[in-house]
Amino acid sequence: MRNVSWRRYVALGDSFTEGLNDPDPARPGEYRGWADRLAEHLAAATPESDVEYANLAIRGRLVRQILDEQLPVALEARPDLVSLVGGGNDLLRPGGDPDALAALIEDAVAKLRATGADVLIATGTDTRLTPLLRRIRGRVAIFNANLFSIAARHDAFVLDQWGATWLQDWRMWDSDRIHLTAEGHRRMGLAAAAVLGVPVHDAGDWSTPLPPLPPRPLRTAVSEEAAWVRGFVAPWVGRRLRGTSSGDGRAAKRPVPLALPRQPIA
Repeated sequence: MRNVSWRRYVALGDSFTEGLNDPDPARPGEYRGWADRLAEHLAAATPESDVEYANLAIRGRLVRQILDEQLPVALEARPDLVSLVGGGNDLLRPGGDPDALAALIEDAVAKLRATGADVLIATGTDTRLTPLLRRIRGRVAIFNANLFSIAARHDAFVLDQWGATWLQDWRMWDSDRIHLTAEGHRRMGLAAAAVLGVPVHDAGDWSTPLPPLPPRPLRTAVSEEAAWVRGFVAPWVGRRLRGTSSGDGRAAKRPVPLALPRQPIA
């Protein structure tokens, strides 16, 4: 087990790491998310010194964009811990190549590990319960298998979302079915802390699924599927056709490493 007393953590990625849809009560209009929560756990676990944290993630980013735009900034900051999570936006697109994406991720992991930084990567989630997203399940599985191999070759940490049974509960997901709720992000931050071996005060039983809900009536299920297609799938397709992204014109929410307060968090 490596030393868990990291002093500078930089998070790279897309909307998942930016924190959608976990509203930050301290910053109206901004999001918190699992990476912010992980950083707070790191700070709480090291009361003897400051922990600095930067979050460079921007919604809608593809893996190549993450590596071109965010990786150089991270390397310049010389962190001792980096989370690098991406690929979901790529795999949603027709022709998304999980092997090519994994090769890009591996090159970045190798560069980060060469600096001495520890690296946390994350698998994709299992989409078997979502009719439209189920079509990319095979791609995600191939991508995930590659990620575990990358982690083994480079001594990196893996946050296994595919195997997280609690993620198969729709109560962990926002109405867009792509981004976690506040509770989902809370649990994901605790899952990441567990993978890294970071002690957390009063973590609770975060890894146990919630009690099951009764099945939805067929009419309700059909109505909800139609509303999801109208409200989220159609706008996503429209952005693809226009060649735009939800992250166009946005900047990172925490572009430079800043010290965090050292106290237990919820």
